Amino acid sequence: MADYLIRGTAAGGQVRVFGATTKDLVEKARESHNTSPVATAALGRLLTAGAMMGSMMKNQDDLLTLKIDCDGPIGGLTVTADSKGNVKGYVNNPLVVLPSNDKGKLDVGGALDIGVLSVIQDIGLKEPYVGQTILVSGEIAEDLTYYYATSEQTPSSVALGVLMNRDNTVKQAGGFIIQLMPDASEEVVSALEKRVGEISSVTSLLDEGMSPEEILGQILGDMDLEITDRTGTRFFCDCHKERVEKALISIGRQELQSMIDDGKPVEINCHFCNANYEFTVEELRGLLERTAR
Repeated sequence: MADYLIRGTAAGGQVRVFGATTKDLVEKARESHNTSPVATAALGRLLTAGAMMGSMMKNQDDLLTLKIDCDGPIGGLTVTADSKGNVKGYVNNPLVVLPSNDKGKLDVGGALDIGVLSVIQDIGLKEPYVGQTILVSGEIAEDLTYYYATSEQTPSSVALGVLMNRDNTVKQAGGFIIQLMPDASEEVVSALEKRVGEISSVTSLLDEGMSPEEILGQILGDMDLEITDRTGTRFFCDCHKERVEKALISIGRQELQSMIDDGKPVEINCHFCNANYEFTVEELRGLLERTAR
């Protein structure tokens, strides 16, 4: 099954929902960055959240960035998503290894420890909108739930899961976001709280092979759940050599000349997809000439 996102409503528009299955994109991220199991789980959760949150943006050119700065051994994470289902990201320490937590699960919370979550929305204004909250658990889903409650005053339930195979490839990944609209009745609020509290972990539901529609149907099936949109999602980085050339030109003539004087090719690495771009001394000379135009 190819990765995809769904959007919908329930309870006559009093609830809006987002769901995702992201196994392939999380596996692509794992392959690109050679992440350890706990780093894969952390990055996979944030990528899944980014894909769903990116789909909430209204304009095609809008960009969302989720950034976690933390004291834990993972060193931090960054994910960027657009409104069309494209998402990319990286962890600062992809090789972090920790023992399982007290529940026998990958210790994502321990990998992040104390930190701050930043949600940056570039929607074409002069300055991007930035919302920040502390990490309440480091498990990412709970941190985003807290972000929505405190920074956007939108009561939400966020569930994210990444399940690994024994060979450390990704077995399942996905999640959902359920949000109450301002006009939600007390009856709907109580019913939703009860339903969300009754479900098992999203990881176990994914492990059963349930689709996003089935998972949301289990929670909201008797609340007139209506899926209004379905779109593909993928791990995609838009880096290319021409863009890296522009970045090199932007560092200035002095730095470029210093690289040329070293007499060795220069290799530039993209943080988001781990692609490497090599520039020969002759290519660097060409870039230096372009700076004089």
